[in-house]
Amino acid sequence: MEKTNEALRREWTRFRRPGRLVALALAALAVVALGLLYAYGNHASCDGPCPADPTGPDGTLVNDQFSLLHQDLGRNGSITVRLTSMTGTITYPPPHHDRIVPGLVPWAKAGIIVKDGVRPGSSYAALMLTGGHGVRMQYDYLHDIAGSRGGVSARSPRWLRLTRSGDSVTGHESADGEHWAKVGTARLPGLPETVRVGLFATSPGDLTLRPVGLGGATEQVRWTQAGGVFDHVALTGTVPAASWKEDLVGEANRTDWEKYFTRSGAVRKNGTITVTGAGDIGPAGAEDGARPVERTLGGLALALLVVLVVAVRFATSAYRRDPADGPPPTSTELAAKAAVVAAAAFVTGLLALGVVIPAGAAILKGNGIPVPAVSPLTGARVVVGTAAALALSAVLGLALGALLRRAWAAVAVAVLAVAVPYAVTSFPLLADGPSRWLLRLTPAAGFATQQTLTAYPHVLAHYAPSTGYFPLPWWAGFGVLAAYAAALLALALKRVPGDGERRKSTNRPSCDRNSINRQNRIDSIIDRT
Repeated sequence: MEKTNEALRREWTRFRRPGRLVALALAALAVVALGLLYAYGNHASCDGPCPADPTGPDGTLVNDQFSLLHQDLGRNGSITVRLTSMTGTITYPPPHHDRIVPGLVPWAKAGIIVKDGVRPGSSYAALMLTGGHGVRMQYDYLHDIAGSRGGVSARSPRWLRLTRSGDSVTGHESADGEHWAKVGTARLPGLPETVRVGLFATSPGDLTLRPVGLGGATEQVRWTQAGGVFDHVALTGTVPAASWKEDLVGEANRTDWEKYFTRSGAVRKNGTITVTGAGDIGPAGAEDGARPVERTLGGLALALLVVLVVAVRFATSAYRRDPADGPPPTSTELAAKAAVVAAAAFVTGLLALGVVIPAGAAILKGNGIPVPAVSPLTGARVVVGTAAALALSAVLGLALGALLRRAWAAVAVAVLAVAVPYAVTSFPLLADGPSRWLLRLTPAAGFATQQTLTAYPHVLAHYAPSTGYFPLPWWAGFGVLAAYAAALLALALKRVPGDGERRKSTNRPSCDRNSINRQNRIDSIIDRT
């Protein structure tokens, strides 16, 4: 233990040169400065004060915008309807973007809902038909249960039923109104005695991708609208003397299409009810203007580059015969070097991320930009995990330096293996497929520790590395980086001599007096330090 501590002290003394410390300090400042610059440069633009972004029952940022025709429902009751038609409109879709066309986006929705009032973000359970995913039961924004597949027509209508029993809401579907199949049950804790029950319709934006770079893509979202035609509406358990009420949850009827062609809302005529709406009910994402906390880490690629260069040069300095760095290291000294450079990189990342993430999030919120909330554990994982990924990258760079013994070669390999994959996949440069494989197979996978976004199967989004979605979970990506660093360090430790085998020269023994005197001076410097 004493020998190990002595080796650590010696390597720390060798590492703490002003040039190395200044380089790491500048790397941390770059992360903070670029992150704050990004935060200050993002502002929300609204006609008047920006409305508060709705949050769901668990505090998640959500979309909650739809047309609703409803009545009051007590603690026990049900709604049954028949859906006979579902149509929609998509504004200026590809390939030519030159005309408005009829059609439904895959997650357009029309159906029935039980909801705790009309406040955006309140608890709900809904049973619906979608534009391309059949019947679904969704509740409290994050949960989705699949029913039967297929669409709807006058010849093949869809019967839907929601039944409330206290805090539980159960959904059933039928093709004929006689034989019912259960879709799922949602438990909504804290539902009040009286809730809203009724018909709804909504339609999220049409997401298309525009090619850029070397196969990458940027997102384009176009406004859409959907409508459902219902009949055979039957209610039980409603408040006596209740009547139908029409509400628009969230903003509506502000587009030119709604003003001059088809208004969002409900129309009752000849025993049918047509509900038309636009928007979405579900978790909010980047397509909705939200910015996750990791978007403030634009300077991390630059910090990674600095850490790799510092680590490589620290390993190769002994092979350059710099007297201050001593002779080529033994296995114990190389392990101590790895510990020192990992600790320095970890502290650099910890300080930078610990400042830029909370400060950047506060600035974004102050500028009216929604920032998805993260739990304390997730926030700690982003800061500590990403700093640990920097530390492992430093160990990888040091191991490459010890193996290759040429700074330029080791830096090139380290940058190509870690920094380049991380940087090129952070932007829409490469196609999504190659980007995902780079973040599965290269050490850059370790930076999945910074991801806070969740890919929801019932939300249409561009789930790609360029938009912040890593292909591996954070723990698996971190494991890939750790495996690379451990394997390369093990190879490097096998290559260097043991403690009793320190070589007196780099390549071959030399017996001339000048070489002996030079080696004696090196050993003397080591002893003094």
